[in-house]
Amino acid sequence: MKVKFLAASGIIAALYIAVTMLITPFGFTEVQFRVSEMLNHLVAFNPRFAVGIIIGVFIANLNSPLGPYDLVFGVGQTMITLGLLILICKFVKNIWARLIINTFLFTFTMFIIAFELNLALELPFFWTWLTCAAGEFVVMAVGAPIMNMLNKRLDFKNMM
Repeated sequence: MKVKFLAASGIIAALYIAVTMLITPFGFTEVQFRVSEMLNHLVAFNPRFAVGIIIGVFIANLNSPLGPYDLVFGVGQTMITLGLLILICKFVKNIWARLIINTFLFTFTMFIIAFELNLALELPFFWTWLTCAAGEFVVMAVGAPIMNMLNKRLDFKNMM
């Protein structure tokens, strides 16, 4: 592995963890408003960013009040959704289409988190899916233009 890849992955993981910890009360319960999720859009530009994001999710979820549940379901949801995005990106070349698809993928797959919260806290599944998906949609929709602007300045595709 290249040092540049390791460094970039570490920085992304650290950013994910730091931003998640800043908004801890809103990142782990039925109203998920995890601003760090907008970093998931990095994979729309370069699939290699997935490693740093997954590591960041894992470490951030070590601090979750749900403990092992969040390590399995939270990390699993991120891995599944980023895997689907990477597969879709092989066929979709337009960056805005990728960002929109990513927003809806992460919004839809919040059913995994709703299932986790149903198991761990006995919260109602469909209501929890709705509240988690709404928070995820807002973060991802706001994050898409932000990440696109950053890409114009930083060129994520060629960063690693």
